[in-house]
Amino acid sequence: MMRRRTLLQAAMIGLLATSGATMSFAADPSAKLVVADQSEFVRNLLEASGEQKNINFNIEFPNFAGGPAILEAIRAGALDIAFVGDTPPIQARASGTLLPIIGTFTRDVAEYRLTTRPGLVINKLSELRANKVSYVEGSGRQVFLIEALNRAGLKLSDVQLVNLRVADLPDAVRSGAVDVAVLQEPFVTRLTKQAGASPVLDPEERKLLPSTSYFYARPEALADPKKVEAIKEFLTAFVRAGKWSNEHEKEWAKFYYTDFQHIPPPDADVIIKGQSPLIFETSVEAIPHHQKLIDILYQAGSIKERFDAKTSFVNTFDQVIEQARQGGS
Repeated sequence: MMRRRTLLQAAMIGLLATSGATMSFAADPSAKLVVADQSEFVRNLLEASGEQKNINFNIEFPNFAGGPAILEAIRAGALDIAFVGDTPPIQARASGTLLPIIGTFTRDVAEYRLTTRPGLVINKLSELRANKVSYVEGSGRQVFLIEALNRAGLKLSDVQLVNLRVADLPDAVRSGAVDVAVLQEPFVTRLTKQAGASPVLDPEERKLLPSTSYFYARPEALADPKKVEAIKEFLTAFVRAGKWSNEHEKEWAKFYYTDFQHIPPPDADVIIKGQSPLIFETSVEAIPHHQKLIDILYQAGSIKERFDAKTSFVNTFDQVIEQARQGGS
C-alpha cells in the first residue's frame, strides 16, 4: 500500500511538472498558505526586506525545531509547504512519503558547525573517533555529520551516537551530555562566548558540504490551483528577500540577529561575515547535489534505497525562481 501511494504521488507530480508552465490562475486574495518556518527565519526575512507587503493572500508561519517535527505536521495535513534542511526530503521519501521539492536555496559555505563541549578541543576530524556525538535523524545535521566522518575515514560506528531532538542540542553541548553536536548560529557563537564551547578547528570542516535548504510541498497543496498561485507569489517574494539580505548585510544582521535574537552587534557581525551569500536554484540546477546527498546517506546505511534525485523535484516554479533572481516580477 505504501509503495502504491508513493507511485500515485509520483504520477501526480509528473503531471504538475509538465503542466505548470501553462497554468494561468490569478492569485486569489482569499487563498491561504501555511508555511513551516525554522528559527522564524523566513518570516523575519520577508519582514526585514519589505517583501511581506507583496504577499496578497493569507499566510501563516508556524515555527518548528527541525525536519522531523515538520514531517509529522505535514503528514497530518497541517502544512502546505515547509522550509527544511537538505536531509528531510530524503528521509521523508525513504519512509514512503514523497514530498516534492519546489524551491532550492544554498550557500557555498555550510551554516552547520561541528561544535564541541566546554573543555574539549578537536583539531582534526579524525579526533571525532570514540566521542559522544549528537545524531538527529531526518535533520540536515545527519548528512553533515556523516560527511565529516567520511572525510576522516570514519564510520557512524566509530563514534558514540546520542539521539537528540534539535531543540535539545545547545543544552546537551553546554552540559557535556555530548562531546560534539552539529549546531547552527546563533548557538555556536552563544556557546563559544558564554560556555567555552568551540567549533572543530580542522579547516576541512568548512569544506564539507554547502548549506542547502529546500521548500517542499504537501502533494495536495500542489493539486490546488489557488495554492499553486499563492506559492508562486510567495517564492517570488522570498527570492527577492534573499537577494536583499545579500546586498544589505548590516541591516539584516541588526534586524534578525540583534533585534530579534538579541545577539550583541559585534557577534552578529561575526555571524554575518561567516556566511556566504544565498543562491537560488532551479530544479535542474539543484538535482546533482541532491543526488550526492542521497548517495552519502545510502552508502552510510542510513537509507535502504538509492533513488533518483530527479523524481524528488517538480519544475513547476522554476520560471518563477529564474525571474525573481534576475530581478523580474
